Amino acid sequence: MPRNLVHVPYGYEPPKPATKGTLIFYDSFEQVQEDLEQAVAILEERAFSKLVLYPLHEETVRRMFKEPVSPYYKREKRLQEWVGEREDSSVVIEAFESKRKKYTPIDTALRHLVEKYGSPHFLVLTPEVANVFASFSSFEEWIVKLRLILLSEPPYLHPRLEKFRHRWDIAGEPQEG
Repeated sequence: MPRNLVHVPYGYEPPKPATKGTLIFYDSFEQVQEDLEQAVAILEERAFSKLVLYPLHEETVRRMFKEPVSPYYKREKRLQEWVGEREDSSVVIEAFESKRKKYTPIDTALRHLVEKYGSPHFLVLTPEVANVFASFSSFEEWIVKLRLILLSEPPYLHPRLEKFRHRWDIAGEPQEG
């Protein structure tokens, strides 16, 4: 088997990639225009390679938040229009829930996203979604595998969010270390 030799100068180090990891926005996307802009700002500010928009199916939203929401296809169409206006290849809409067409537990969704997209993984959440996520028993298993970025300061903190305060921060605030 022939070898392909590449000659490089002594001391050459390959350049480090300028971007890293995946930013995942997990939300219903009912009315979040300014939240989307804030997520794109985080993407650019922290140099992530991808922003994955993960719209939730109606059944998932009903079970998690007990509130009505418009049909999945309408929210997905609005997101596609928004992504089309941006013409940015680093923003992707994940269609996992559209294929399932039913309630998808957050564990299943996160497992799918972690397998499909490059690490490290950062989850962008609204304060409401973060508190609901923290209420699940699997939260402690997931919080050590990914970090959270909350879009704003929550008026109420779930005790598990308080316990793992070092694993999340608020968008727009200076990062630690």
